[in-house]
Amino acid sequence: MSTLRLTGDLRREQILEAAKRCFALYGFAGTTTRSVARAAGISEGLLFKHFPTKAALYAEILAEACEADPELLRLRELKPSTETLVILIREMVAHFMRATEEPDQEDAQRVRLLISSQLTDGEFARVLYDKIGDLIGPIFSASLESAIATGDAERVEGEPLNLFWFAHQVVHMIALTRLPATPSLDYPNAPDFERQICQFILRGIGMNGRAIASYLDTVPSLSEASGRI
Repeated sequence: MSTLRLTGDLRREQILEAAKRCFALYGFAGTTTRSVARAAGISEGLLFKHFPTKAALYAEILAEACEADPELLRLRELKPSTETLVILIREMVAHFMRATEEPDQEDAQRVRLLISSQLTDGEFARVLYDKIGDLIGPIFSASLESAIATGDAERVEGEPLNLFWFAHQVVHMIALTRLPATPSLDYPNAPDFERQICQFILRGIGMNGRAIASYLDTVPSLSEASGRI
């Protein structure tokens, strides 16, 4: 089939498939828009009509991966509740902390790329934030409302979804300080460091001390909670 006759959606998919192969082979740093265009059998100019930067192209691939992530799918299947709210925050913290333990892996590179994106055109960050908000925003908001309704949390003034982003940005920045070989901010080592972060966030989004004490150390893992559906 001639690429000249491809619809916009088909051509976009063609570019994404070629980019996936290139990023898999050469990584983000080693892949160029020219190599992706060559792999897709199109001009670099045509590629830029669909994806203005390499970061935007990479972000779209990661966004697709997020949508198919089995952990996110399991999370979205949970019923809105205080328990689900705690699971969500705990999984978010654990995800970012894992990235700091393996600084050369994809998750760590994504943390760095998010920051660099926001210092330039922001395209990579916008694509990922839009996808994360679409996937997680509804279950977060519904679970927060459930926690308020059952007396486990008090309503915090303002847009509820902003609380999710406040939580996300707190953990993101903590992770960023831990990525260098010598951390830029050396938090005192403590076995309950992740728990402390979770507790801070849960208080910030309105959960009371009684509920935090009741749920934080007792809620099941994501896979265990999903198995009870």
